[in-house]
Amino acid sequence: MELSRHEKRRVLVYDGDCGFCTTCAELLERIGPDADIVAWQLVDLSTLGLTEDQVADAVQLVELDGTVRSGHEAIAAALGSAGRLWKLVGEGLLLPGISSLAARAYRLVADNRYRLPGGTPACARKL
Repeated sequence: MELSRHEKRRVLVYDGDCGFCTTCAELLERIGPDADIVAWQLVDLSTLGLTEDQVADAVQLVELDGTVRSGHEAIAAALGSAGRLWKLVGEGLLLPGISSLAARAYRLVADNRYRLPGGTPACARKL
């Protein structure tokens, strides 16, 4: 996928080799954020300003201005563009106190996604 296709929309990049991540991405697509949701294996990461290390570590949201949000902040920003209820959820994830909890929860899930339903050994983070 070329950058020109994404010049008018934000891009949320996830791990397409992970069944758990793919299921989450499909759920997010049904919620309907204003973003293209694509597996990192299907895009030229350099055109998005991302590295393989970044996308292996966490979901990434690339804004139109090139700003990159990662992990729970990427999810919160994507939800924030998906309608009133989801905007409140996204904003809630970034509230002081809640944001640090959301970051820890995201990291716990990301670090253990290979153990979750749909996860495979390919989902394990390479440290």
